[in-house]
Amino acid sequence: MTTHEFAAQPPRVTDAERDHALGVLREGAADGRVSHRTFERRMELVLHARHPGELHAVLHDLGTRQRRPSALERALGAVSGFPGRVRRAWRDERLPELLLPGPGPYPLSIGRAPGSVLRLGDHTVSRTHAQLRHTGAGWTLRDLGSFNGTWVNGRRVTGAVAVRPGDRVRFGQVGFRLTAP
Repeated sequence: MTTHEFAAQPPRVTDAERDHALGVLREGAADGRVSHRTFERRMELVLHARHPGELHAVLHDLGTRQRRPSALERALGAVSGFPGRVRRAWRDERLPELLLPGPGPYPLSIGRAPGSVLRLGDHTVSRTHAQLRHTGAGWTLRDLGSFNGTWVNGRRVTGAVAVRPGDRVRFGQVGFRLTAP
């Protein structure tokens, strides 16, 4: 065997790379940076490319551009989002309060299971949904792999997150506003 037989072959173009290249090419045509004839010719080159370098050669002058919305589009977006913001603010103010208990040595279990300290009888809450624990730095809330998720201030919890009075928490579809004694 010779060393020529083991020469490293350049990597082949993946389907994802080819799809991305076609997307960049379509964007260039839609923006008017590529004529119809050039678009067809470059699309043929992208579809027949065998190596990433060939894709780069086809697209090197296009790059992706981020289109900025016009002032009218920004204004319409702000106006159309207003009812949703009002609805969320109204709902958040009406959330029931969940009083954080005093510090203790054991975590507080939250879920539908009969032994849960905070037992929530809603079908969107898992049997063992979450845990609330007091540490030296304050309270932490941990999701225990619940199906519908644990949310703090509109963000889904993965693992543990610090919480404090005033935070909005949600277990499945059951929401609370945390308060301190």
